[in-house]
Amino acid sequence: MEQKRFSKNDNGFICAHCGKEVKPLGYTSRNHCPFCLWSLHLDVNPGDRACLCQGQMEPVKVELDAKKGYIIVHKCVKCGELHRNKAAHEATIQPDNLSLLIQLTTAQI
Repeated sequence: MEQKRFSKNDNGFICAHCGKEVKPLGYTSRNHCPFCLWSLHLDVNPGDRACLCQGQMEPVKVELDAKKGYIIVHKCVKCGELHRNKAAHEATIQPDNLSLLIQLTTAQI
């Protein structure tokens, strides 16, 4: 049987990096802090919470995608794995920090 590649997991959390309270998006899984853009290395597939690493993931770069908009590239500070995540800068509840997203578009990995 084929395993699902995406599991909706839209829970709020306290950011492990900046300590701010992060509320659920309401329409998809929120996987990073909208204030500092940091994430945790929790998933093998989006929303499954099956990764054993659990390291903090630093936002190292933002790429622009014509269809998806801003894509945040996170790098795990524990194991070095890279993940790409769609930004939620247009969310009605706690939108991503747009100035930080723009600043990271010039970053080099």
